[in-house]
Amino acid sequence: MDVAVVGSVALDTVETPWGRNEDGLGGAATYFSLAAAPYARVHLVGVVGDDFPEGHMALLRDRGVVLDGLERASGKTFRWSGRYHEDVNVRDTLDTQLNVFEQFHPNLSDGARNAPYMFLGNIHPRLQLEVLEQARPKFVGLDTMNLWIQTTRKDLDEVLKRVDAILINDSEVKELTGHASVVQGARAVQALGPRIVLVKKGEHGCLLVTPEDVFAVPAIPLDDVRDPTGAGDSFAGGFMGFIAAQDRSDDGTLRKAAVHGSVVASFTCQAFGTDGLARIGQDDIAERYQAFGRLVRF
Repeated sequence: MDVAVVGSVALDTVETPWGRNEDGLGGAATYFSLAAAPYARVHLVGVVGDDFPEGHMALLRDRGVVLDGLERASGKTFRWSGRYHEDVNVRDTLDTQLNVFEQFHPNLSDGARNAPYMFLGNIHPRLQLEVLEQARPKFVGLDTMNLWIQTTRKDLDEVLKRVDAILINDSEVKELTGHASVVQGARAVQALGPRIVLVKKGEHGCLLVTPEDVFAVPAIPLDDVRDPTGAGDSFAGGFMGFIAAQDRSDDGTLRKAAVHGSVVASFTCQAFGTDGLARIGQDDIAERYQAFGRLVRF
C-alpha cells in the first residue's frame, strides 16, 4: 500500500559531542520517508530550493521514495542548525531559516492524492487542512507541536476531528488537554478526534493509547548514539509504513507498528543525519525486531 507524507525537507547542520554534520539531508518529511520506505511506497510532498543537492534527491529516489510532489522553488532550502549536549535529550537550536518553506502550500501529486495512508508532518494546521481538502485517505496520521497548540488552536481542533492517529510528546499532551497524567491526557486527546494517540517519551520510548488499551513501547537501549535528530519522525515513518504494509489498523497491528517505529528510530540515532536510515534493509529491521522481542520478554 502507498503512504503519502507532507512536511519539511531541509538541510541540517548538527553538532553533537561525537561530531558535526554540515548541510546534511534533513527535514521531518525526509526522515519519515526514508523510515517508511522499507515497508511501503512513499510519496513525499514538500519544497526545496534551487540549492538543494542533486545527490540528496538521488538518495531518496534510490530508496524508492516517489518525488513527484517535491517542488523545487527559486531560492534557498529550509535550513536548521542545532547543538546537542552530552545528555542528548538537551538540544539548543542555533539557527532556523525557513526560506522557500515559508511560502509553501502543498500541492499533492496524483500518487499522494490517491494514497490510502497519509501522514501530516509538523506544519501549520491550515496547511494540514489544505492537504485534507485534496485527498480522502482511509487512515491519516498527524504530528503537531506546542507552537500550533498555543497559537492556532481553532485550526488544530479542526484537523484533529479528521485524523485517525496523532503522535505528540508528553509535554504537548499536557499543553493540549491540561491533564498532568499522560494517560488521562491521551484519553482527552481521543475525545478531540483521533482514536489512536502515540505519546513520545524520547529515550524512554512511547505509549500507544487506543480505545481498547494502553501499550508501552521502550526505546531500544543504544551504546553508540551519534545524532538523535529525526528520531521522532523516523518512528512515525516506521509506524505508518508498517500499518500501510499490513493494510489494517486493529489493536494487534498497532502494537507491532509501534515496535517497528522504535526499531527504525534506533537506526537513525546511530549515525549522523539520515545516514543510518540510508543503509538499512529488511534483514536489518527483522534482526533488530527479534532483538526487541528478547528485550521485553519475561
